[in-house]
Amino acid sequence: MMERKVIFATSNEGKMKEVRAILEDLGMEVLSMKEAGIHVDVVEDGTTFEENAVIKATEIQKVCGEIVLADDSGLEVDYLNKEPGIYSARYMGEDTSYKIKNQNIIDRLDGVEDEKRTARFVCAIAAAFPDGTVEVTRGTIEGRIGYEESGENGFGYDPIFYVPEYGCTTAQLSPEQKNEVSHRGKALRKMKEIMKLKKY
Repeated sequence: MMERKVIFATSNEGKMKEVRAILEDLGMEVLSMKEAGIHVDVVEDGTTFEENAVIKATEIQKVCGEIVLADDSGLEVDYLNKEPGIYSARYMGEDTSYKIKNQNIIDRLDGVEDEKRTARFVCAIAAAFPDGTVEVTRGTIEGRIGYEESGENGFGYDPIFYVPEYGCTTAQLSPEQKNEVSHRGKALRKMKEIMKLKKY
C-alpha cells in the first residue's frame, strides 16, 4: 500500500521541523510544498487567521489532490491593538528581517510596564481533504513582549515572546518544550486527532 502524503503549505524550514516532529506518528510522509514540487502563489486575502489558512489549503489541494495542511499564524500584541496580527509575516515588508521587526515592536513598547505588554501567538490550521471536506483548528499561547531578543531556538518573533510560567522566551525553550506549549503545536495536535478519525 502506498504511503499517504500530507503536504504542508509552507517553505519555512523551521516550521517544517516542528510539523514533522508532531505528525511523525501518523504514519504519513509529510512534505513541504517545495519538496512536493508545488509552486503556487496563493493570495491570502482573508480577514482572520482561519480564513487565510482555509484559502491556502483549498487552493493547493486543487493542484495536488493530496491532503493539504496550511497554517496562518501570527503575533497579537494587545497594547498595539493586536498588531501585527494576520500581517505578522508581511509586517514592515516581507523581506524585512525579524531582527528589525522585533526591534520595532520593542521600541513601540518603550516605557510600557509588564502588565500591559501582554501578547499571544495564534495559529489556525486548515486541512483540505481529497473528499472536499475542510477542517480547521486553532491554538494559542499567552505571553508578554520582552525587552530584548533572547534565545536561539526559535524563529520569527520567538526571541521577543516571553512566557512567564517558563521564565524565558519561546526561542529559549527546547524544541520538545516548544512543540508542547506552542500555538502551532496545540493546533496541530488537534488536527492530528481529526486526521486519525478520518482514517486517511
